Amino acid sequence: MKVLVVGGSGFLGGELVRQSLAAGNEVVATYLTRPGDVDGVAWRRLDVLDRAEAAAVAGAVRPDVVLNAAYRQADWAITADGAAHVALAAAATGARLVHVSSDAVFSGAAVHYDETCDPDPVNAYGGAKAAAETAVKAIVPQAVIARTSLIIGDGGSPQEVFVHDLAAGRRDGVLFTDDVRCPVHVADLAAALLELSASDRSGVHHVAGPDAVSRHELGLLIARRDGLDGAALPTGTRAASGPPGPLDVRLDCRATRGHLRTAPRGAREFLAPR
Repeated sequence: MKVLVVGGSGFLGGELVRQSLAAGNEVVATYLTRPGDVDGVAWRRLDVLDRAEAAAVAGAVRPDVVLNAAYRQADWAITADGAAHVALAAAATGARLVHVSSDAVFSGAAVHYDETCDPDPVNAYGGAKAAAETAVKAIVPQAVIARTSLIIGDGGSPQEVFVHDLAAGRRDGVLFTDDVRCPVHVADLAAALLELSASDRSGVHHVAGPDAVSRHELGLLIARRDGLDGAALPTGTRAASGPPGPLDVRLDCRATRGHLRTAPRGAREFLAPR
């Protein structure tokens, strides 16, 4: 099977590339500024804002599956318009599309959200992700839209880097005590996405961990695993001082888990001390 990973040089994209290769697939991956560091992959530059370029890459590759992990949190056009361009390119080549979305599409007013819940974003990033979902549904109705939460790894995720920088005093900021999510390990998420890509599933799916923790609790778990001083991590609240965003958002993943062999671990499990 030939797999095209859009955003393959990113944190999640890199894991999708590695697992796709390990499964014996032929893998082509895209990047915007520099290729990823995974060998055995055909790297292609792609600016998803360029609709014609997206179509040209997909047309040249002729993938069986397109996994779209490209986004930029501070850039509406890349997150929303880029997703539409990737969807159009996938549709034109008849490729199976798995689009990665986010729990940021929800406000947190309901706390618990299953796959039937409509987006009600409260900030620009959530709005861009919701717009991307609408575009993907309209262009490729048979696509999988996989909403996830904070993505954590074994030291390389943005959240882990932030915690290390805070503990070392290299960066200003706080860890919110009122901002609750259901973190997922990048390896578990990638495995679930690849499993969904090989299935006959379509529509919205939720893929996140079972543990709901605040960003501060998550920071303490990372600090404990990595031998950092948790007391050095400053706290605050999003409600009082943070940028606008949802507070308590917990993805209900029970329906999706019923269709998968992959069972994402909770943060307390995958961040247990080594």
